[in-house]
Amino acid sequence: DEEGHIGHGAILHGCVVQKNALVGMNAVVNDNAVIGESAIVAAMAFVKAGMIVPPRTLVAGVPAKVVRTLTDQELAWKIEGTRSYQELARRSLATMRETEALSVPEPGRKRIELPELLPLSTIKAKRS
Repeated sequence: DEEGHIGHGAILHGCVVQKNALVGMNAVVNDNAVIGESAIVAAMAFVKAGMIVPPRTLVAGVPAKVVRTLTDQELAWKIEGTRSYQELARRSLATMRETEALSVPEPGRKRIELPELLPLSTIKAKRS
């Protein structure tokens, strides 16, 4: 559904990912599983066929199990992360041009910086 976020390398097979949910990097979600609204599937998790992940929960592991309810801070972080990726996609489309592959990066190559978007672990460490 809308505002969903699928991490790099994740595999979705015959499942439903509801509004504002996040499937982490390299996670696998199998047939007839439902990832509830605003739920997060941890990176590398394996969601069995038919599993129903409750809304606003974190699931992790192989096989995936409910770990806990998500905090408001974690949901805000997820929403901001999704918005940042959406903005990157818009910027990419607006500035895309045909190129040829480089064998090595050119000297002085610019990098995209997102200083306002910190990893959740960094945010939590600052508040501890």
